[in-house]
Amino acid sequence: MTSTRIKLATEASHLFQQKGYHGVGLSEILSHAGVPKGSLYHHFPNGKADLALAAADVASTEVLRIINAAFEPAKDYREGVTTFCHKLAKYFDIHDGNIGCPVSATLLGGQNDEVFRDTLDTIFTSWMDLLEAHAMRLGQSQAEAKKNAQRLFLSLEGSWTLARARRDSDVMRALPKLIC
Repeated sequence: MTSTRIKLATEASHLFQQKGYHGVGLSEILSHAGVPKGSLYHHFPNGKADLALAAADVASTEVLRIINAAFEPAKDYREGVTTFCHKLAKYFDIHDGNIGCPVSATLLGGQNDEVFRDTLDTIFTSWMDLLEAHAMRLGQSQAEAKKNAQRLFLSLEGSWTLARARRDSDVMRALPKLIC
């Protein structure tokens, strides 16, 4: 059984990805989660800001899972990158191309404060660190792995934006040929 806290964070994550932080009201999140208003403030005393941080954590955990699912069975870095890009493209397609990056849509569009920016930096760094670890496991030197993890991350962020503008996930699928 999913806890009310997780249900709220998960629904908020999906809605923030679609509409951005300011495009979603608390009543919409509560309605999608099917929970009463009191539950929100019980689990998230600071309201929408706390909920956005939890939603970003839920989304980040999913991205980390996708990274591992793509790279763990890969025989080399290029195969891991290709699988990862295809998995993200599939995720994009499931949502009809109507979602932004799982965390930047929530945190960059939210409160312009240090906590949101620091959280986003921490999340993005964790993604790059995991990509770097997989690249090293697949035979790259630490310097090469770090450079390739950053290149992949930066390229993915741009390809996600272009895919959304074009409503075409093939932009993400084409990425491995451009960077590997």
